[in-house]
Amino acid sequence: MEKIASSYLKYKICVSGAAVTDCCSPDALEKAKEVGREIVRHNGVLVTGATTGIPYWAAIGAKDEGGISIGLSPAASEEAHVKAYRLPTDYFDMIIYTGFEYAGRNLLLTRSSDAVIVICGRMGTLNEFTIAFEDKKPIGVLTGTGGMSDFYDDIVKKAKRGPGKIVYDSDPKTLVEKVLELVEKEKVVKIEKKPRIKKD
Repeated sequence: MEKIASSYLKYKICVSGAAVTDCCSPDALEKAKEVGREIVRHNGVLVTGATTGIPYWAAIGAKDEGGISIGLSPAASEEAHVKAYRLPTDYFDMIIYTGFEYAGRNLLLTRSSDAVIVICGRMGTLNEFTIAFEDKKPIGVLTGTGGMSDFYDDIVKKAKRGPGKIVYDSDPKTLVEKVLELVEKEKVVKIEKKPRIKKD
């Protein structure tokens, strides 16, 4: 029975990044899309803050690859999500309306994930990064994407709290693989390895 149940388990990987991308590198959105694809190709479910910008493009990539995309909204309802927060509803299989504003949403977002990948980013992404760091979650930083991604290494060094469980890479595929290596080391219930999904 356990083998049958566990065969359905997938990695839950959060992609965090700038909702407004004017601080990001010119290729950051395409790289976010590729991260979304790679998460699905490696038996993962994408989890984001159900927002625009980097997380939205990761969701596009996940759905392009035929994967699952889950969003956690800061809003308490679909109406508030769309009308008050002006956030998207497409490219999601499910949106969970937390009603906890951005700070509360960020906590639930990181806690519900096996790992967090940060791409570019501004203050909200830094908040999700520090929550993940404090929770000792595996973190992947997609370097060279602008915004906060240029500063995480320096922030961690200056904080003098140890290196954390952080990996850095500029290539989406390599970064996802490095992050999943960290996740695998800590998984209590092991996820069945599936062959890499290839499209014709």
